[in-house]
Amino acid sequence: MRFWSKLCVILSALASVACSVTPPKDVKVIDNFDSKRYLGTWYEIARLDHRFERGLEQVTANYSPRTDGGLKVINRGFDSKKQQWQESEGKAYFIGSPQTASLKVSFFGPFYGGYNVIELDPEYRYALVSGPNRDYLWILSRTPTLEAATRDRLVQIAKGYGFDTEALIWVNQQPTH
Repeated sequence: MRFWSKLCVILSALASVACSVTPPKDVKVIDNFDSKRYLGTWYEIARLDHRFERGLEQVTANYSPRTDGGLKVINRGFDSKKQQWQESEGKAYFIGSPQTASLKVSFFGPFYGGYNVIELDPEYRYALVSGPNRDYLWILSRTPTLEAATRDRLVQIAKGYGFDTEALIWVNQQPTH
């Protein structure tokens, strides 16, 4: 019986981490968010490393409306080692008000992770996005490149929030195939 109790505690802890959707502590999410302006294609300029995008280049995310009020998410990237495109489709829903840029996103079944826009250009040209903790961070742009001054400013904002900006991976957006 003791084994099952320990196993339940471990599985509960893993599930709570895997399904965490709130922003990291002390990280402010954008208010006055307009999801319609956020729709469309975003290029991944930089990210913190994680297994589901490891080795991918030319990464994009496309957001479109779903009939149930959520957002359809299509992430796409080129695996240069395998010489093939990889694509995954997910769904996203606002955690609270749609005017607050805090969403839960799922790419597999009932498991959701946090997606929090923590910096956003007034014209929706670039965004800084975090996951549920400081292990997940993305710099996104409407274009495959971002001006150095803008990129540096976003890195400084992320650093101020406690993200490990030295570990950012700068994504190659130039076709290599």
